[in-house]
Amino acid sequence: MSRQVNGPGCGPGRGPVNAPDAPGARNTPRTPDAPDTPSAPDTPSAPSAHGTPAAPGALDRDKLFAARLHAARVRPYLATALFALHTVESRRVPTMAVDRHWRVYVSPAFVDRTPVEELAGVWVHEVSHLLRDHHGRGDRYAREHGLSGPAERLRMNIAADCEINDDVYGEGLVKPEGAVEPRLLMLPPGELMEEYLTRFRLGPRTQDFAWLDCGSGADGLEREWEFGPEGAHGLTAQERDAVRFRVARGITGRPGDAPAGWRRWAERVVHPPQPWRQLLGAAVRSAATAPGVGEDYSYGRPSRRSASVPGAVLPSLRRRPPRVTVVIDTSGSVSDTELGSALLEVAAISRAVGGRRDLVTVLPCDAVAPVAHPLCRAEGIPLVGGGGTDLRSGFTRALRARPRPDVIVALTDGQTPWPDRRPPCRTVVGLFPRSADVSEYDDEYVPDAPPSWARVVVIGQDSGGR
Repeated sequence: MSRQVNGPGCGPGRGPVNAPDAPGARNTPRTPDAPDTPSAPDTPSAPSAHGTPAAPGALDRDKLFAARLHAARVRPYLATALFALHTVESRRVPTMAVDRHWRVYVSPAFVDRTPVEELAGVWVHEVSHLLRDHHGRGDRYAREHGLSGPAERLRMNIAADCEINDDVYGEGLVKPEGAVEPRLLMLPPGELMEEYLTRFRLGPRTQDFAWLDCGSGADGLEREWEFGPEGAHGLTAQERDAVRFRVARGITGRPGDAPAGWRRWAERVVHPPQPWRQLLGAAVRSAATAPGVGEDYSYGRPSRRSASVPGAVLPSLRRRPPRVTVVIDTSGSVSDTELGSALLEVAAISRAVGGRRDLVTVLPCDAVAPVAHPLCRAEGIPLVGGGGTDLRSGFTRALRARPRPDVIVALTDGQTPWPDRRPPCRTVVGLFPRSADVSEYDDEYVPDAPPSWARVVVIGQDSGGR
């Protein structure tokens, strides 16, 4: 059964489409008579509406690649990624879709009926799924939350589209008709896929997007019409990472040309934050098992004992993420770039505790620690300092807070004295990379190594740590 929709079947665009999971939907098997065939190299090969009409039913490559060229002109920082995609002509997809191996599957009929300007928007939309690693993030989210089935993958696809579409269009790039936007689901703009997934469920507001399918590149679930890892013209993991890094460097080199969402993405690629979820994992387990720490009563999930008390709803005892105080070294030896890296780590720590910004406090410190800032947005925290370094005052200030933190994270260049005693909470020290000549004031000065009771990681490197 076919139905007309005002939106994309596999990416932003326009119907009609076949709803593959609807009753009576036609799902053409892959047979020698009707294959999905890999295209020739991505160069115009058949005359099109821009010249002589193409053969009936054939993919209008001139029009498709003209749209890609237009996308590269209005979004030059994405050009490397756009031209890394390999085109596959397919009648199994209603519009356009991508797999995790950087193949883009294109419907000839969709190209014929869609204006070049809108096709350019679809190109950018689809490659954005791959650059932002929505397939890998979707797989991780599904594992961590025990999610499975096509309904949850549809929800991931919708959330991924909301992350992309809130600021990607405009300034020469036309928004395709029917593009999913956060406002259509009564959601705030500017959030990540994982944050959107906590804010909505499938229901009346999402029923108009039940057909949405941007391919495995959007949610990680491989489709039967995709070529898979053994198919031709897929990029290797190293090639995919190289494309992402090159695009990210292009954005950070000219940050004024890119929307805020792309700038945040590029900063994470160029400077990957530490895996704070794993680094704080021991603190989470400790907080969950220590009596009175990491536990609180909540009515969010009533206690099973409520059944024995008619007319009453009893709260249940729930685990909470740890309270984290981040002490940031703002002394004169720490550069502005390193302070920017510290704010990226603060944002990553906030995500690691489930987005509970009320559990994260930031404490700028040089020789003194004047003010502790509750976390609202990492970008808005004033990092005041520029004097000498003594993080002991930061530790003292953090431990005087009530309630006391479960974890203290110190982000520093290491040129500081350390507390004589182990704090009564877990401690993680993030070191900014330094060469051997560590002091600009005293050539004979050798800073104390971080204490043995702290977990030590190097910011911007893999968390080998100790």
